[in-house]
Parts: sequence; structure tokens; C-alpha cells
Amino acid sequence: MARGAAFLGSEVAILGGAMSWVSERNLVSAISNAGGFGVIACGAMTTALLDAEIAATKALTDKPFGVNLITMHPDLFALIEVCASHKVTHIVLAGGLPPKGSIEAIKAPREDGGGAKLIAFAPALSLAKKLIRSGVDALVIEGMEAGGHIGPVSTSVLAQEMLPEIADQIPVFVAGGIGRGEAIAGYLDQGAAGVQLGTRFVCGTESIAHPNFKKAFIRASARDAVASVQLDSRLPVIPVRALKNAAGELFTAKQREVAGHLDAGRVEMMEAQLQIEHYWAGALRRAVIDGDIEHGSVMAGQSVGMVKKEEPVADIIASLMAEAASALEARAA
Repeated sequence: MARGAAFLGSEVAILGGAMSWVSERNLVSAISNAGGFGVIACGAMTTALLDAEIAATKALTDKPFGVNLITMHPDLFALIEVCASHKVTHIVLAGGLPPKGSIEAIKAPREDGGGAKLIAFAPALSLAKKLIRSGVDALVIEGMEAGGHIGPVSTSVLAQEMLPEIADQIPVFVAGGIGRGEAIAGYLDQGAAGVQLGTRFVCGTESIAHPNFKKAFIRASARDAVASVQLDSRLPVIPVRALKNAAGELFTAKQREVAGHLDAGRVEMMEAQLQIEHYWAGALRRAVIDGDIEHGSVMAGQSVGMVKKEEPVADIIASLMAEAASALEARAA
């Protein structure tokens, strides 16, 4: 983990998963102040909103934190410029292969010296190797147990397949379904430089998630966090894992509507995908901010069953590290 911490500039190599509406200034600064590495979820933010969010986060912490940008955002390059203007040290790119020129823009030298370090998501070994060749500085391998947008392969399989092949080349952070320190120890044993957790931090005291949203997490078991279903093979909708509620049915209806627009030629494929993304952003806001946990999207990973109470972020990180240390000591004995 020392390798991952040195790369991030944090005390411990625990990244906060970028969760739209949840991973904002309060939670991000709390994670960084507690020794972890907070990450702002830019999601569908405008450049002005991201500019304000980074400034507000810097006012709450003097520790390093990152910004998660979505590759399909129409203003991606402008958002990269906003990050550069604030001297953001790390950018996390999610949502597919980085578009042409984006890696160079992120890593371009700035007045303060070098550019930002780039962390990218790699859901397959072939993609990981391609990203390494492209010049990314670190990778996150995230399994389908995670909350929000997910791939088709489990974390444990991805870790076994990918860590032996790439962990000696760049720092690799493992994510998806991690709820206790013993799991962190296991992935470190396999060669990971650290981990990323989202679900465990939702019920942090500093998280602005609505009390109803937090209560839903505390009540839920692992089997309540289910993946959405893709209706139309022409519409490559990335599945989303969330707690079972009426929002799942609403999403099915939204897919039918967007597929109809595609059939009629009213929208292009990129616009269709953006409509789906905007649906999720709105549905997530209804749950996180407004507390509508029946019709909003309660995105949660399968580790949700290990979220037992609301507690300070510092206590979450401390307990995870104590569990990991205890597991490693037991193995060494």
C-alpha cells in the first residue's frame, strides 16, 4: 500500500469512489482529511459547477484529492482545463477509452511543473495493456459487485487475471464489493497498490446524502443491490447496480422511449447514450438529495450489507485499516 499512497500523496491508498451527488466537497474533503484520497464526481457538471466544487473542496482540505471525469462528457477538454487551473493533482477518467488528445491534455506540463497524474478504469486485461501503452499512470479494476455503472466480471476474477500481468508496471487499485479490511489485505497480497470504495462511505457522517438514502443502505442486504437490465442490444446501456425499487421499472420505460427515438431516426447513438446518462443523473439526484428512495435511483454496491450505521469517515478508514493490518499480521505469524 505504500506504493499506492506515495502515488496518491495520501497516508493510505484508499480512494473514495466517485459517486454523483454524493462525492462532493464535504465527503471528498473528509476522506482526504482522514488520510484517504477523496475524488470529486464531476458526472454531468458544467465547467462552472466543477470550478466551484474544486474551489470549495480546497477550502475544506489542504490534502490531495482527485476529480473523476466522464469520457463521453461533451465538454471534457474544457473540464480538463478547469482541473489544470486549480492544479488538481490526479484525474480519474471513467466511461470508456479516453478520446483522442485527452491523455495529452491531462498530462500536459503546467506552470507549477508537470501535469496531472491520470488514473483510468480497465474492465479487461486487453484494455489495461492498451491504456498502459497510451501513457496512463495508474489503473482501477472494478468488478460487477460495485454500485452504479458496472461491467460483467466479478472483482475477484478481474484481480486474479489482471494483477499478475500488470501490477509490476503501474499502480493498480481494486474496486467493487469491498466492505472490510480483510478483503483489502487480500488484494494487497495479490499485488494491488490500494483499493477504491464507494458504498462504505455513503453513510459517512460527513456525506450529504439524504437521511432516507442512508437508512436504505443501513437496512439493505447484499441481495437487494441488483443490476439493471438492457432491453435493446443496439442501445449499449451500461448496467447500473442499485437497490431494488420502482426506479428500475422507470428505467426500463426510459430505454423503450430512447430506443423508439433511435428507430425513428430522431436521435444519433451518442445522443441516445447521453439521454440515458442524464436519466441516471436525475434519478440519482431524486434519491440522494430529495430522499425519494422509491422513485429515485439508490445506487449501491453489493457490500451494502456491511454498512451497519452512520459514522465519521475517519472511523470508517481506521476500522478498514485495522482489519487489514490484523489480517496481514495473522498471515505473517
